[in-house]
Amino acid sequence: MGIGKELDTPGRTKRRKVIAAVALWMVSVVPASPRDSSITEKIDAVKALYGERRWEDVVAATEVAPEQPGDFGLYRGLALSHLGRWDEAERAFEASLARNPGDARLMTEIAGLAYRQKNFFLAKKYLRHALTIEPGDAYGNNLLASIYLLEDNLEGALRYWNRAGKPRLADLAFKPQPRLRPILIDRAFAFSRGGLWTGNDYRTTRERLDGLKVFQAQRFDLEAKEDGTFDLVFRATEKPEWRDSPWVAAADFASGLPYQEVYAEFPNLNGSGLQWNSSFRWDDQKRRVVSELAGPLKDNPAWRYQLQVDLRNENWNLTNTLVSTAPEPAFVNLEKAAIEGGIQSIPSGQWNWSAGFVYSYRTMRNPSGLPAAAARFFTGGSNLGLRGSLRRALLRNPERRFTIDGGANTEAGTFFREPLGRYFRMEGDLASRWLPRARGNDYEMQVRLRSGKTFGDVPFDEMYVLGFDRDTDLWMRGHPGLLEGQKGSAPMGRGYILANAEMNKIVYRAPFLALRVGPFLDTGQVYDPSEYFGSQKWMWDAGAQLKIRVLASLEFVLGYGKDLRSGRNSFFTTVTRSE
Repeated sequence: MGIGKELDTPGRTKRRKVIAAVALWMVSVVPASPRDSSITEKIDAVKALYGERRWEDVVAATEVAPEQPGDFGLYRGLALSHLGRWDEAERAFEASLARNPGDARLMTEIAGLAYRQKNFFLAKKYLRHALTIEPGDAYGNNLLASIYLLEDNLEGALRYWNRAGKPRLADLAFKPQPRLRPILIDRAFAFSRGGLWTGNDYRTTRERLDGLKVFQAQRFDLEAKEDGTFDLVFRATEKPEWRDSPWVAAADFASGLPYQEVYAEFPNLNGSGLQWNSSFRWDDQKRRVVSELAGPLKDNPAWRYQLQVDLRNENWNLTNTLVSTAPEPAFVNLEKAAIEGGIQSIPSGQWNWSAGFVYSYRTMRNPSGLPAAAARFFTGGSNLGLRGSLRRALLRNPERRFTIDGGANTEAGTFFREPLGRYFRMEGDLASRWLPRARGNDYEMQVRLRSGKTFGDVPFDEMYVLGFDRDTDLWMRGHPGLLEGQKGSAPMGRGYILANAEMNKIVYRAPFLALRVGPFLDTGQVYDPSEYFGSQKWMWDAGAQLKIRVLASLEFVLGYGKDLRSGRNSFFTTVTRSE
């Protein structure tokens, strides 16, 4: 990294040589006492050499500098860098840092060398340490932000850019232009021309775009302009529609065929963000029809409404679930119709809330083998409930790619048939996610802890079920939720504690296909004060699963789970679709 200089007149060249000679003499012969005065004069001499761009002379003048302040190592390393002697420069900086461990300038220069050699891990380590000492250092913040941007970690980059008053946005561009109405896309972006784009703006934009459920992949790019501002470029892939991608849409429609189910999804009707999603399952043991309408409220992505109708006809085999003294087969047929709706608000990327209602009517048919004392749990009739939820980002560490999110759900309502009456339900949720590598999702670790409790008597279909069932997400993957195709095999109750942990590793990737494999561990307990339901003991399941991602919108899961208490083995499959 040599830097040239302009040719001087003979007189000026002679004067500079004299200055350099005097500076060298001062560094070598100024007595050490008084010490402070000597060190100051030596530093001034080195600075004079450095100001004259006499890199070789700076190196010579700082050859021996035991117990000297960081300036000597700093200028020595800088001079060696100008000479392109990178390894020597790094050793000079590190040796000086060892004598002056609190010198943020030395850490920043070591980081700069590591950056030039594309050793981003080392560069980030020294820059983060330096910025804890001097958090307002513009050069350090800009350099660290640039590294995170190169690693496709925009949120991490914004954290440090914002400290330096960057980036200021000049314009917003779309590649390609979304089909959404302009007013919708404009309101989804927390953006103002000429303004500072903050990390919270980025998270708010992401949350509102995710809430629209129009895009299955999205990316934000910052393109620098000559005046120091940036253009924000949004690149996204919208969910497939029949008119554009009939094969992709057909694959999505038929993805549930192994489970005797089909899906019909119509995203972004007329560019309004309105979604109509439906599913139909014709399985003789568990028929179900679901239809849902959802979209932005008054063309504002910060507000959403949702309305859903759910019709079921299910055969339940509760033989292995009921805790009864008389071990006889227990069956019941459930017919249920439910309608629910609500609104959701996304004030910012840090939190959101929702409120809504649910009305349902159920009929219990052909009961057999059910304990007479447990009859209240098999009471039909209707109920009305009011729901509320709150979600909040509790911890975000974009540099480490680690997050913890929390949530709470409540429901209060009443059943309109004796002996049932009022009830209240509450749940808590903590979910963490960690991507240990600096970029990409080659490795992914997730841990989720949930707990819930219902106060008051409710029908059995309103209880929590801990097992593997495609109609619930309270998975214990070593406890099958079905027995010969009928529901009711997994333990259930009015209270539960559940923890799920898993790791996923990409083992194969192609343009339209990705395979991820990894282990999982599920543990928890479900209980009920009636003593007719519950798991009785704490449950532990372990196993492994393969996730097959197809067309960026479908993921097939094939897994093996083992109940560590009973030793029972189980295999499970499911398919998930991008939302």
